[in-house]
Amino acid sequence: MNPLIHQVMQDGIELRQLCKNTLAEPIQEAADVMIQCLQSGGKILVCGNGGSAADAQHFVGELVNRFEIDRPGLAAIALTPDASVITSIANDFSFDRVFSRQIEALGRPGDLLLAISTSGTSKNILAAADAAASIGMETIALTGCDGGTLGQHSNVRVLINIPHHSTPRIQEMHVTCLHLLCSLIDLHMFGGES
Repeated sequence: MNPLIHQVMQDGIELRQLCKNTLAEPIQEAADVMIQCLQSGGKILVCGNGGSAADAQHFVGELVNRFEIDRPGLAAIALTPDASVITSIANDFSFDRVFSRQIEALGRPGDLLLAISTSGTSKNILAAADAAASIGMETIALTGCDGGTLGQHSNVRVLINIPHHSTPRIQEMHVTCLHLLCSLIDLHMFGGES
């Protein structure tokens, strides 16, 4: 076997073993907060950069459409896919405001922000958490490394942190966490698969 393939697979296995023992509680807590938001008529706004932007859209797709069971669509918006909105905000203000400006426009008290950042230090994600706090929205942070500044943000209700230094390994676990959140939401709200 190619040593690179073996090492990447082994690193992923070891990280999953570690996360299995440390993330069950924050993942369950995050699911509970999301369920409460959705059942109270709120929506989940999701943001991230690069691969985390793709994860934001992926998660929203699972909520708005379906995950593993047929059920009503759930209120969620990815703040990442609208090039016209993002580029106009970046042009008129700065790239640091591309998510916070959308939160100011779309967010309401009782809504929830899911902020995804592998480093926990992205300026536009931190600005999004600030904007959410100013509106009365809570934040769930999905991070990596040591959680960064986002992990210590005063508005973060739940931190799901992947304690690893490799962006690809962190992102692989982020997808697992997002799928678990979908499963837990479906199970609680609709009696779906566990």
